[in-house]
Amino acid sequence: MKSKKWYSVLKDKTSLPEGRVQTVTAGHQGICLTHYEGKFSALDNKCPHQGGPLGEGSIENGMLRCPWHGWDFHPCSGLPPGGYDDGIKTFEVKEENGEVFVAVEEEEEHQETTSDVMVQTMINWGVDTVFGMVGHSNLGVADAMMRQEHKNKLQYFGIRHEGAAAFAASAYGKLTGKPAVCFGIAGPGATNMYTGMWDAKVDRAPLLAISGQVDTQVIGTGAFQEVDLVKGFQTVANFNHAVQEHSKHSELMSLAIKSALLNRDVSHLTFPDEVAFLPKKSTDEAQTPEGRITPMNIAPPKQMVEKATQMIQESKRPTIIVGYGARFQMKAIIAFAEKLNCPVITTFKGKGLIADNHELGCGVLGRSGTPIASWFMNESDLLIVFGASFSNHTGITPKKPIIQVDYDPNALSKFHKIDAALWGEISETLDCLKEKLNNSYDTIDQRNEIAERWSIWKKEKENRLLDESKKGLSSIAVFDAMNKTVPKNAVIAVDVGNNTYSFGRYFEAQEQSVLMSGYLGSIGFSLPAAMGAWAAEGKNRPIWSISGDGGFGQYLGEFMTLVKYNMNIKHVLLNNSELGKISKEQKAAELDVWKTKLHNINFAKYAENCGALGIRVTKKEDLLPALKKLNEHNGPALLEIITDVNLI
Repeated sequence: MKSKKWYSVLKDKTSLPEGRVQTVTAGHQGICLTHYEGKFSALDNKCPHQGGPLGEGSIENGMLRCPWHGWDFHPCSGLPPGGYDDGIKTFEVKEENGEVFVAVEEEEEHQETTSDVMVQTMINWGVDTVFGMVGHSNLGVADAMMRQEHKNKLQYFGIRHEGAAAFAASAYGKLTGKPAVCFGIAGPGATNMYTGMWDAKVDRAPLLAISGQVDTQVIGTGAFQEVDLVKGFQTVANFNHAVQEHSKHSELMSLAIKSALLNRDVSHLTFPDEVAFLPKKSTDEAQTPEGRITPMNIAPPKQMVEKATQMIQESKRPTIIVGYGARFQMKAIIAFAEKLNCPVITTFKGKGLIADNHELGCGVLGRSGTPIASWFMNESDLLIVFGASFSNHTGITPKKPIIQVDYDPNALSKFHKIDAALWGEISETLDCLKEKLNNSYDTIDQRNEIAERWSIWKKEKENRLLDESKKGLSSIAVFDAMNKTVPKNAVIAVDVGNNTYSFGRYFEAQEQSVLMSGYLGSIGFSLPAAMGAWAAEGKNRPIWSISGDGGFGQYLGEFMTLVKYNMNIKHVLLNNSELGKISKEQKAAELDVWKTKLHNINFAKYAENCGALGIRVTKKEDLLPALKKLNEHNGPALLEIITDVNLI
């Protein structure tokens, strides 16, 4: 016979009056505690009909009534009327010094489940960060995650909306090159993650989505919260499977993470509820990545290296353009540029990959860019493009001779003919080019010209700084002040809209890393993305985020998440009470401006109500002191700046 353990379930017995019931817990056992006929009784809290919570019911006409379907049981014995055999299990009760105790059998040692094996495999592969929401159809997986968190092998962040979880995981992958997990229940919990999953996919960030699912036996019957998640996610998830009873569980998790890493894409696993609780098979052990994943140092084809070498040798004014795909190889790229004495331009997604104060740095090219970048692209006689996708937003001209380097062969020559398309990992390709060139090139040193163009642009920015309005501050004033206060090693998550265009144009990056919803361009990205950055780098680097009022309104509930986990994130909010970018688009299309005005709260006071620092600025002279206070604050903080929609 198993030994029993007594648990205190009611500190003050007078808190449960005669004729009332209450749900309590003894260990992990749910108890319906009743006070009837002058004594306390303890019954299993689950109605034998459909598991209804009896502790939420009531005693009527001497019977305990289930709150779901009205089934009756005696409040003390748990027996139903009419002599039926579907009574409720009861437990011993005792009272001591006005306190009520219940005895339950001591729990057996935890037996590993399918979920335990898969979560351990996930951690073995280095995936140790989860953003999600726990609910009824993912409890088995959540329980396995909890055990790993107790061992300090996993960090779990409970969010307020699953969309924020997916954006945070996407940003984590963009920043680190490793997948994080977004986690939700069946139905709406999973579908809420869809947008953030697409953000990761189109920006080539590894991400692992894990969702709960209804029991296998009711799939296809239209059960509560039933959605065909495998079918629903087949366009967004490159690896997309349901975990079944007889699956090779550790192998399935290994392949999901391997696919996310090698393809820089989204993987999705969904767990039917009963499968997550299945006992681990004796043959199913948690796997590791040892011997399971190939190095990615792919060298380019020799004939393309020879052609690219010849093009460089014939060039006098080459220009390097780097996209976000080059973010992990910038040291080698900059060293190569220094040998060629050539400018380095970035795409908007690549902003900050080279410092704007570097002697070869020329800022951002395209719609969010500077005249410096476009000048050197147009004056060049050769473009050397690393990890960029040739989007319309960037506007890389096809009229120049082009060398393109990318790890993805499908990205090469995607939109038009490329003169030398080098399929390979960037650092390996650079090694091949340097060896083949052997310093045999004769390029012009463009450093003085770069400095001259920067001088012209800075004078133009000084003139724009003079623009003022009674409605609010200008965007250039905001980013000029941020140039003086944001730590040079910060991670900055930006949103979409006019505020982001102005950031691209006016913020002068040093060593900061910039995160954005690049190809998807999803409003609301910045604050959840900052959460992902904080989980990845918060102990080592300052984390900032920037948005307009429209973007902040999408996930403002996550400011409570920042406070809960004391995420030291600084959010700069440009509030013009309008979806300014949409208004601008309506005007450009020669339409009336319609339905773009916003009704806003005082966001600084909202941040204070959440438990964070909140500051509001309406005057230009208060901007720099407020940013300094924001920077010096230890903990989550928000700076709300009232801006003029027309001063961008």
